[in-house]
Amino acid sequence: CLGSGARLSDTLGDPQTAGLCREAVVRLRRHQPESSGRKSPAALLALAGARDPEAVARNVLAAGGPRDLSTFYGFYVLEALAAAGEIDRAIAFIQTYWGAMLDLGATTFWEDFNLEWMTNAGRIDELVPPGRKDIHGDCGAHCYVGFRHSLCHGWASGPTAWLSRHVLGIRPLEPGCRRLLVAPNLGPLAWAEGSYPTPSGPVRVRHEKQADGTIRSEVDTPAGITWVRKAGPVGAPSAP
Repeated sequence: CLGSGARLSDTLGDPQTAGLCREAVVRLRRHQPESSGRKSPAALLALAGARDPEAVARNVLAAGGPRDLSTFYGFYVLEALAAAGEIDRAIAFIQTYWGAMLDLGATTFWEDFNLEWMTNAGRIDELVPPGRKDIHGDCGAHCYVGFRHSLCHGWASGPTAWLSRHVLGIRPLEPGCRRLLVAPNLGPLAWAEGSYPTPSGPVRVRHEKQADGTIRSEVDTPAGITWVRKAGPVGAPSAP
């Protein structure tokens, strides 16, 4: 965050704040905490440049698959996997962990979730049958237990931003999104479609994987926005 703050301050012409951010980064990097083998802190260390992302992905994040994730810090696990080039694994994590909420009838992201809750659980869009677990009333953790647990919570929506950045591959190159990079990476997916908000209106994108492994894209941008195409960091080159 401090590195991003320094770059933002540079863009805004504020060298004093940029310098303070960079000094703080240097001080923080003198301290090297341990992750204790847990996914969330290991991912944060990799993203902060304190650990090698590939080693973290191999030795910590891959262990046990998407278990031991949290709805909030799971986003940083996905980011660390992307930094290690593990797009396929990250998509599998999304399908298994966040996808499990969909399997139980969710249409919004939940405040907290644990894959173990799936055992004998009833759907949230139906009356819970006798003998089945009420995943809303019976589950939860920490201060959000039972019906205190929100089933519509923004902090769990990290996969939406992650999919826009790493699968649709949309990244702003200039302030105001006046110029965008489109670098799709479908991983195991046959296609992906979505929109990306900008101050000028939404950019709509659809990517389809071709038989030869290239990706054909349709990009619809508002007036005043241009985009450039680049193949994703892993996978076959893309077709225009």
